[in-house]
Amino acid sequence: MARHAIRMADLAGRHADVAGATETAVLDVLRSGRFMGGPVVTRAEESLARCFGWPFGVGVASGTDALAMALQAVGVRPGDEVIVPAVSFFATAGAVRLVGAEPRIADVRPDVPLLDSDTLPVGPRTRAVVAVHLFGAACVLPDPPVPVVDDLAQAAGAPPRHHGIVGAASFYPTKTLGAAGDGGMVFATDAALAARVRALGNHGMPAPHVHEDIDGLTGRNSRLDALQAAVLLAHLPHLDRRVARRRALAARYDAQLPPDVRPLPRDEGHPVHHYVVRSARRDAIRAHLAERGIETAVYYPRSLAAQPALAAWSRPTPNADAFCAEALALPVHEGLDEADVDRVCDAIRDACRALGAA
Repeated sequence: MARHAIRMADLAGRHADVAGATETAVLDVLRSGRFMGGPVVTRAEESLARCFGWPFGVGVASGTDALAMALQAVGVRPGDEVIVPAVSFFATAGAVRLVGAEPRIADVRPDVPLLDSDTLPVGPRTRAVVAVHLFGAACVLPDPPVPVVDDLAQAAGAPPRHHGIVGAASFYPTKTLGAAGDGGMVFATDAALAARVRALGNHGMPAPHVHEDIDGLTGRNSRLDALQAAVLLAHLPHLDRRVARRRALAARYDAQLPPDVRPLPRDEGHPVHHYVVRSARRDAIRAHLAERGIETAVYYPRSLAAQPALAAWSRPTPNADAFCAEALALPVHEGLDEADVDRVCDAIRDACRALGAA
């Protein structure tokens, strides 16, 4: 009998788990005719701000927009530099370029792929730093010399993590807390900062057909629509349960993996957005798992310094390069059971034995 495939994500299964509440909420929005803004969006902004531990939240169209608008809100302008970690999704640096600034790509720590506060390459044009809480691990930057934008795209379900300036979240469907399409949010501790972000995302329009300059910037169209807000509100009550399940599965992996497949260290409160291991034989192990119907992912196969679009700002990042050559993400979503984790671990041990005998 063929064994079922083990997927990196199961969005259909996740929806089935919350189908009643989600579909009712979406129908309510459709029947209301209020597709942009309105009470559903306001409720989502307030609820998600509380969830992430910030006083204010402003819904925007995507996580990338959230990063770009957060950077603009703290004063980043064309020609400025923004420090970004060498290990992250492209949007972290892409948002810097979208606002006309230049990414200063910093190498990460040798133990975990996070920025190191002791080696931040702050220069005379550095205006901000993006602290990426990668895979759910907290990026701590005590006493930062410039404003910090917290990239919280992978931090849903973690304890509040911010440096008191501004944060950006993505609700792409595969996130632990995901929408049914694109969506994002900018978080702020300051009401004036939140108002500036809201104006930026609504064409700088305080009243119908009145468009104002926002600190030298022209507003854009970037808003969280009511349908996505409704989906997020339906999923939000299940976030703690999902995170608890992921932590339990991660602990089961920890107890079974062979010594040469090393899990990344996890801090207290880590929500296990991804369960990532390192191995010098990563590619061979991955191929072995694929043959057995087990999906894996590589986050990320190359550092930001090696991306063609960022070649002008490339610099040596040996720690990031070493990580990217060894990192492998194993399935850890809440739709898995203990037998699935055991099967993955069995396949990894089989692969290591076979490779050792080769």
